[in-house]
Amino acid sequence: MTIDHDARLRRLKFRAWHRGFREADLILGPFAETHGPSLTPDQLDVLETLLEQSDREIYAWIVGQEATPEAFETEIMAMIRKFRFEAHASRPPGDGA
Repeated sequence: MTIDHDARLRRLKFRAWHRGFREADLILGPFAETHGPSLTPDQLDVLETLLEQSDREIYAWIVGQEATPEAFETEIMAMIRKFRFEAHASRPPGDGA
């Protein structure tokens, strides 16, 4: 990784963890921590574009409360959805949602 890539990844992780909507933070933050280092520059572009959208919209798209606009129905969105279910399944019983 280059310094530019590392700096970009640090900024992206910060943005993912500090959304202002806790439910989105708890999905996007861990996703960025887990998958961010292995994303390609093009995938990072897609994730950065996604993170420019409103928190409530992103969350609604991830959990299926609203249809995801075609422009955001990407490999990254599929990875985030899959991550959400994997993370939920790995939680101990009685540990929240």
